[in-house]
Amino acid sequence: MLAVLARNVQRVRQTGCINVQSYASHWPCLLPQHGPGRKHERSIRLTDWQQPVIDGNPGSFLRGLFHSDGCRVTNKVVRSGRTYLYPRYMFSNESTDIMALCQESLDQLGLRWRMCRRNLLSVARRDDVRELDQYVGPKH
Repeated sequence: MLAVLARNVQRVRQTGCINVQSYASHWPCLLPQHGPGRKHERSIRLTDWQQPVIDGNPGSFLRGLFHSDGCRVTNKVVRSGRTYLYPRYMFSNESTDIMALCQESLDQLGLRWRMCRRNLLSVARRDDVRELDQYVGPKH
């Protein structure tokens, strides 16, 4: 942050993490996705410098998405009287643009996903969940 724009950067210790914050009136120039109104009601497009960063680090990008708007759950299915338990990642977001960015990053890593409904994505195949575990990891 100091190298790009900020004059000051604060680190605030919190339980399980360190909150890094900076205030500058020109952050919206670098991060134009930030703006007035609800994010799902405005366009979320990556700038020329952001797309290569995400393309080069899709796993890290997915980690941020799943830690902010996703979860890893144990799904329970009963079929023919038998109960099956399996891990599953869920990602929920009202913004179709953000959902598309998530889908593109999953595709880039070769992970299979399905839309449960218009705003809910699921990664449920055993191998794909195991692979996504390598990138996302537990929330702290």
